[in-house]
Amino acid sequence: MFHSWLDRWDERRALRGEEGKKPTDFVLDAERAFPGTKKIANIEEFCVLAEQAVADPAFFDKPSGSDQGFERQDGWLKFPSDVSTDIEENNVVWAKITESGSFDQAMVIFHHWNANARKRQIANFFSLRGITVVEIAMPYHFERSRPGSVRADYMLSPNLGRTIQSVRQAVLDGRKLICWLKSEGYGEISVLGMSLGSWVAAIVAAHDLAVSKASLFLTAGSLADMVWTGRATRSLRDSLEPEIELTDLRRAWGPLNLENYAPSLARPDLDLHVVLAKRDKVVLPELSERFMQRLKDAGARPNILELNCGHYSLAMPPYILLAGLSLKRLLRRGR
Repeated sequence: MFHSWLDRWDERRALRGEEGKKPTDFVLDAERAFPGTKKIANIEEFCVLAEQAVADPAFFDKPSGSDQGFERQDGWLKFPSDVSTDIEENNVVWAKITESGSFDQAMVIFHHWNANARKRQIANFFSLRGITVVEIAMPYHFERSRPGSVRADYMLSPNLGRTIQSVRQAVLDGRKLICWLKSEGYGEISVLGMSLGSWVAAIVAAHDLAVSKASLFLTAGSLADMVWTGRATRSLRDSLEPEIELTDLRRAWGPLNLENYAPSLARPDLDLHVVLAKRDKVVLPELSERFMQRLKDAGARPNILELNCGHYSLAMPPYILLAGLSLKRLLRRGR
């Protein structure tokens, strides 16, 4: 009976999240996704460019000489993004720093899609335990929001190119922040990603050897499959489905598929921690299980915690407490 109530609670939360979401135009916009490319005419040409990006180890590398322009004041850090977009506010990255008084360890948090508040309880909990927490604003969220928009509808959308650009921007912003943290003298660097933020955190961890621990909450491999099947992305599917088949969407968003980075995530000096929800209707459990198997096949040994809750109810006790304690064990490992 409790789990039936929990499922209904998750559904009500999902319905509130749907308010204001409307189908929008399907657009290729390859020039945004793949800098320097020429204008293309069809989805097949887009997919070829996406496959080239997957094979390019430098696609998520930050530009050399970009570690400038950092301003820190009153617990806030801001710096210019290395990806320039047509939304001025989005081109400045903001991060909230909760100091621990120690330089031994710092954790960067990548929040979920359409987040409307930072994770103050998490930040305070870990800062009191000697871990400095840095909560970065992902593209089109918080201080970086598009004027007049109440949602981060440019971060994840039926504009295929802008979605890739946005996730790539989030990754490059995260890597630039991590480089700054290392230059400031912080030792061990961890990343925590939640839902869409787990895609960003995982790509960062796969490409940045400075990251030694990665915790992924409510994650899977294929972003295309998540959008196509997930409870929170029905309006996106409504926009995509008349224009593109799932098989082509998988190819087009190949650079955002974490399964493609499983060998890098399986590197022996990276500790992986994953929290999954068995009753998740946003990131379906079968998608998560497929990604976990892909990681194991690549040689990774992720520490997996599966909780009998839904996507949104993970934030409720006791589930969030169990997830937090599990994350605490990861961060204490080797200290």
